[in-house]
Amino acid sequence: MGMGKRQRIKLGILFGGRSGEHEVSLTSAASVISALDPHEFDISAFGVTKSGCLASASETRKMLPASLHSRVEIRGYLDAPHSRVRFLPSSNRKGTGSNSAPEIVFPLLHGPYGEDGTIQGLLETTGVPYIGCGVLASAVAMDKDLMKRIFLQEQLPILPHMVVPSRDLRVRIRSLKRTIRKEFGYPVFSKPANLGSSVGVRKVHSERELEEAALYSAQFDAKIIVEKGIDARELEVAILGNSEPRASVVGEVIPSNEFYDYEAKYHDPDLRFDIPAHLAAGESEIIRKLALRAFKAIEGSGLARVDFFMERNSGTVYVNEINTMPGFTPISMYAKLWSASGVPFDELIRSLVELGFERFRERRSFKISPEEP
Repeated sequence: MGMGKRQRIKLGILFGGRSGEHEVSLTSAASVISALDPHEFDISAFGVTKSGCLASASETRKMLPASLHSRVEIRGYLDAPHSRVRFLPSSNRKGTGSNSAPEIVFPLLHGPYGEDGTIQGLLETTGVPYIGCGVLASAVAMDKDLMKRIFLQEQLPILPHMVVPSRDLRVRIRSLKRTIRKEFGYPVFSKPANLGSSVGVRKVHSERELEEAALYSAQFDAKIIVEKGIDARELEVAILGNSEPRASVVGEVIPSNEFYDYEAKYHDPDLRFDIPAHLAAGESEIIRKLALRAFKAIEGSGLARVDFFMERNSGTVYVNEINTMPGFTPISMYAKLWSASGVPFDELIRSLVELGFERFRERRSFKISPEEP
């Protein structure tokens, strides 16, 4: 299934979703659609509403800029060739098969109910090829507690941290304060275990701020992570590939805020990226190798962005987290890193499509029953 010999690729863009990153997803989808050549891609758009329902065609239209409507087929149901299931919005239980049903879906959904393995499980169940990490890698990367456990097992460097179940927080606050006093010192960061884009994260400068910050983070997930804060540079590497992934050049995020929070990520006009980051050649190589190890540790596929801290005083590097569906907005790091590594945006999408087909073919080649021929 070589890309050069294919007719127009029937690509479905799935976007929106229930998470707090709904608007980021809309921007990602618009960016991808506007960058793709309509002669090469036959694009269908599928919106998911904030309530988690598949959007009707009219709702999906409202989720995309009017200037893009002519470039996509906006569909009120999701199916695919050889799919076992069709998904319809509750308001539309009719609908017939279409010749333009997508051959592969790009789930441009960020955060919970999109990047956490749930939508990947849905696509696996329906037998639809899709771009990006599978159920396992997506779920592990979204849960920072499990992700850190795997990184520790793989001897990847991570910052000292504690995990506290949200329901136990009030009774454990004293012991948490004691541990921080003895082992971490301040500042620390309090964050929900399962959210992206720094939603629910608080920087805690002193013990008197801890309880309020921890309770704030606990609103967002069943577990919170309290992590030692360091004075660090924030570095990022983009990964592309399946069994033989490649790492981009290293980039540096330079926020004007105290830390790279949600507002900084999407609304800070003074946010800067240094690509490539100003590093010694040896440092850059170490970070790129760590990024590949992190991607392989969670059994990633297709794409991911691995984020690092480099302590300013010591130069020590720590793996912060791995994002399995990084943003594709115009200011997002993933595409910028590949562009600086010699892979332009349209070529990047073509590679991701081929990697999605490759993973689908490989998984389909395995038997799931001893009776299969």
